[in-house]
Amino acid sequence: MAIRFNNFAEKKLAFAQATQEGNAEEQAAALNNMLEALALDVQGDIMNQVHAHMADNSIMQARGANVLTSEETKFFNVVIEDGGFNDNDTLPVTTQDRIFDDLVESQLLLQQIGIQNLGAVTEYIYGDPEGMAVWGELFGEIQGQLNATFRKEKIGQLKLTAFIPLSNDMLKLGPVWVERYVRTMISEAMSVRLERGYVAGTGAGMPIGLLKDLKGGTNGDGEYKDKKPAGTLTFKPGRTTINELKGVVEKLSIRPVGKKEEEKVRNIAGKVVMIVNPFDNFSIQANATVQNAAGIYVTSLPFNPTMTESMFVPKGKVLFFIRGEYVAAIGGAMEVKKYDQTLAMEDATLYIAKQYATGKPKDNYAAQVYDLNLDLTEDTTEPEGA
Repeated sequence: MAIRFNNFAEKKLAFAQATQEGNAEEQAAALNNMLEALALDVQGDIMNQVHAHMADNSIMQARGANVLTSEETKFFNVVIEDGGFNDNDTLPVTTQDRIFDDLVESQLLLQQIGIQNLGAVTEYIYGDPEGMAVWGELFGEIQGQLNATFRKEKIGQLKLTAFIPLSNDMLKLGPVWVERYVRTMISEAMSVRLERGYVAGTGAGMPIGLLKDLKGGTNGDGEYKDKKPAGTLTFKPGRTTINELKGVVEKLSIRPVGKKEEEKVRNIAGKVVMIVNPFDNFSIQANATVQNAAGIYVTSLPFNPTMTESMFVPKGKVLFFIRGEYVAAIGGAMEVKKYDQTLAMEDATLYIAKQYATGKPKDNYAAQVYDLNLDLTEDTTEPEGA
């Protein structure tokens, strides 16, 4: 059952803006405000459900309510008896799996990026399809060097942290509701962190985001520079948008091969994802909308990119990437421990949940950034067949 948010979306937007424009103090304040709003919204929604819940678990489950396994019930009963989490408590595997499912189901962007849950694994291997199989004479020597096409990616180098403010009032509700509260807090907080990392991550203590230039070098702090815009898009109806997006897909279809990065073509049909700032989304749709002969307004884009939003794409920019060409994974056991540093909240004990995570584009061609010019002051509708 989905949580109904009231103030969290507004505070999440403020946090996204602070990460792009604010200093360290402003970012910390925005993060604190976002976490407080999230905790209040989740707690309020759960309290409403508690007041209306039914005792029969089978009926509750059929209606989408939360039902725990015996291991989960035992774990969260201990949390309640102890008045909170102990240091380095590890969440049950089934709870960790549900957190990942919640992450993917609630975030279209994470679905399109193709984030993987590796469980206890902290590294994995992926490869370039070209070179995985080679031809040779029937009785000749084995050809090729297959190991040259495979790359190992470790995810233990980066940690993803989510904050969980847990009040004494929540502990009184029982294990089912404490589990739901904790799981929702972790999935929502981590989704914000993952979205920021996979889109705009600098590579310094976080993933290398799709906006970053793998060949542009890093600064003294190890942060990658932003990609330079590959052009400007207007999304004017008719032939203009066709030509603009033709240039986009042509650029995305380039694939570097070998150490010399020889440019070859890859099949990207049905794999192009387009990410825009929510502020620009309606303007893009307006520019791409035409009225057909029946008087109906139709909005569509050539080459059928999957369109999604992210607050971490700067206003005035649009980001394209190829589904499957970004390495994104979480893994390792999810541990929860008490947070005893400066970030604090009233009437609640603050905990942190940590999990390993990683993310980076497979190559520098897999994502492209464009400037937007959406300020159309006149009717730009082109006649049918133009």
